[in-house]
Amino acid sequence: MNILEIRELSKEFGDFKAVDGINLTVKQGEIYGLLGPNGAGKSTIINMICGLLSKSSGEIFILNKNAQKNSNDIKREIGIVPQEIAIYEDLTALENVIFFGSIYGLKGKDLKEKAMKALEFVGLLDKKKQFPSKFSGGMKRRLNIACALVHEPKLVIMDEPTVGIDPQSRNHILESIKKLNETGTTIIYTSHYMEEVEAICTKIAIIDNGKVVAEGTKEELKAQFKEFNKIILKVSNIENVDISKLKEIHGVDKVDCMGNTIEISTNTSIDNLDKILMVIMDSEVSIKSIEKTSIDLETVFLNLTGKKLRD
Repeated sequence: MNILEIRELSKEFGDFKAVDGINLTVKQGEIYGLLGPNGAGKSTIINMICGLLSKSSGEIFILNKNAQKNSNDIKREIGIVPQEIAIYEDLTALENVIFFGSIYGLKGKDLKEKAMKALEFVGLLDKKKQFPSKFSGGMKRRLNIACALVHEPKLVIMDEPTVGIDPQSRNHILESIKKLNETGTTIIYTSHYMEEVEAICTKIAIIDNGKVVAEGTKEELKAQFKEFNKIILKVSNIENVDISKLKEIHGVDKVDCMGNTIEISTNTSIDNLDKILMVIMDSEVSIKSIEKTSIDLETVFLNLTGKKLRD
């Protein structure tokens, strides 16, 4: 069953086309990752799916229903975890979840039971009477998720739910997402952390300039670049290295620098490591380590968009 189907969806702001005729299908039970550099159109797509932004053209179907014509019914089946934390600090954790549950039409004993269940799911049941003003950033994020899950939606949209939190809280949230998915909930997930996407997403769409430039499982996306390897060099005085000379070497596809690390995407059929090392050594730079690996999802993204995910 298709939980979400997007057909030729576009959004224009004056002369600027933020979303340009995209087609996407999310099946029941998937954790579907939306990846793209800043300004690619991800947030615009999410806002149109949620009904927070009108479309310029195209169609959105959720649970096989036209989203525009059945907006009230559909909103009850969607849970939204926004990038910006949306909770009330003058309400307790339980009162926050009850408030959001009431918006979705829950009442009485059913509302209280589902609110308690949502808090238990995110590991905050013992904090139910505490105010979020006392919470860490990670705990606030988890409360935000509880508020989105209280009405037990079939589709949950998570827009960078781990921004600005500690690794322990991030791991807790990722494990919660896996458990939620195991119950049959379909999840659309955006993140600027590629390792999160690799860890939890069953299918991924890469968006750039308002278009879908690639879609598939992690393995399918990597297979598009199976003819490439990645050479990772850690060096001293990286500013002395002539990057343009590295790019001129036969077989080199991409060169990227971060700190004192040089990452080079190169064709597997061409043996050019000696030439790469010669350019480095001619720059009077000492090499601290060399690693040769197969292409990862980050490199696929860089090849398709020309940008790092966190740029």
